[in-house]
Amino acid sequence: MKQTLQLRVSQHLALTPQLQQSIRLLQLSTLELNQEIDQFLQDNPLLEREDSDVPPAFSPPEDVHRALERVESGEKNDHAEPAEISWGNELSIGSGTRNSNEDSDSDPGEIQTAASSLRDHLLAQLALTTLPPRDRALVGFLIEALDEDGYLSQRIEDLVDMLDEGQLGEAEDRVEELRIALKHVQNFDPCGVGARNPRECLELQLRDIPESALRERALCIVHDHLDQLAARDFSRIKKALNCSDDQLRETHALILSLNPRPGAQYTNIDTRYIVPDVVIRKSMGRWITALNREAMPRLRVNRMYADLLRQNRAGGGLSGQLQEAKWLIKNVQQRFDTIQRVAQAIVERQRAFFDHGEVAMRPLTLREIADTLGLHESTISRVTTQKYLASPRGIYELKYFFGSHVATDSGGAASSTAIRALIKQLVGAEDGHKPLSDSRITEILGEQGIVVARRTVAKYRESMGISPVNLRKSI
Repeated sequence: MKQTLQLRVSQHLALTPQLQQSIRLLQLSTLELNQEIDQFLQDNPLLEREDSDVPPAFSPPEDVHRALERVESGEKNDHAEPAEISWGNELSIGSGTRNSNEDSDSDPGEIQTAASSLRDHLLAQLALTTLPPRDRALVGFLIEALDEDGYLSQRIEDLVDMLDEGQLGEAEDRVEELRIALKHVQNFDPCGVGARNPRECLELQLRDIPESALRERALCIVHDHLDQLAARDFSRIKKALNCSDDQLRETHALILSLNPRPGAQYTNIDTRYIVPDVVIRKSMGRWITALNREAMPRLRVNRMYADLLRQNRAGGGLSGQLQEAKWLIKNVQQRFDTIQRVAQAIVERQRAFFDHGEVAMRPLTLREIADTLGLHESTISRVTTQKYLASPRGIYELKYFFGSHVATDSGGAASSTAIRALIKQLVGAEDGHKPLSDSRITEILGEQGIVVARRTVAKYRESMGISPVNLRKSI
């Protein structure tokens, strides 16, 4: 074995930093893109947003030079901000101005209140009781053990092990005291909180309403026939209760009015709003796409620093940052141009969907759009992921318009989205006493020329959250 030097000739593809940045920005969502740009704005003093209204911070030229020297040396200046003068149209993204009120904070006189959690709501009721200190401590302990739906999912015997043995005596006494404390929790609002299973939760709510024959039938169904009710085995329930169809229908409606998750109303829900990248409208019989200006970041190069670099008064690291700012502006513009091109190609092929709805959706693949635009299929995949289109029919992800297809008797193809829409229409128009089975739906689709297997119908039905035929049967 020995060390040798060899020369080899080979070809390989090298991605430049600019191309790598372009690919990375293309696959980001609007939220992720704004986060990426915010990081660039913090790191690069030559890049700024066009919609900021900060006045020039340095008037005299000598102050500008001192600021540049501080930037080069890494020294921070909390009072210095770049000027707000646009440098060339080719380096600017977006147009238009923003209302100054949009950038202002909320009205100082407006009072914002935080939603109360289930724990806070129950503890507030506990504070109004006259329980002894030890009972109050046990009730507070059980409140802490509730889950988000208001259930006590842990067994009382398991919770006893978490208590201090020296405070409450023998294990049997602690179990009994916890059960008494649980009764206090179950008397709190909302009704049904503190239940250990859905059956007990419904029973607590039923016992809270005035006594009646209707309530007694509902309690009997919840206690003894809840599984049969879930399976919609109404004939067996009627036989067990010896009641009529109207009485069972009335009792069923009462049970459906109960809340099986009493604590869910106090759960904090993180609402996320979708900002569409593209907006479409119909003009002279043709669907036209346009970029959503609100989703486009308006960026530009700071002219004051750029002029100094042109005059060779400063250089070094700022020259590299100027080039990075130009690259970012160009890549962001290219990202939105590509999104618009892809969206327009999708809209042109799915015109029937925007005119008539889901039943008119046609099969479409990434390869078809890629061949039309002269782009790679992976590029189309990046563009259509987490990018949204706003239309008169609603907001859709661009990926929504692609789907598999099923053959038809005429030799054509039907989109899986259109078949789902047809199944939904058939189920929505069926007779509740005689719902359509998967086999019957397959036959109906076959009569319309759509060849689809029963297993495929069942898969599409389950994907839309439609229950099986036995669970859709009404009383």
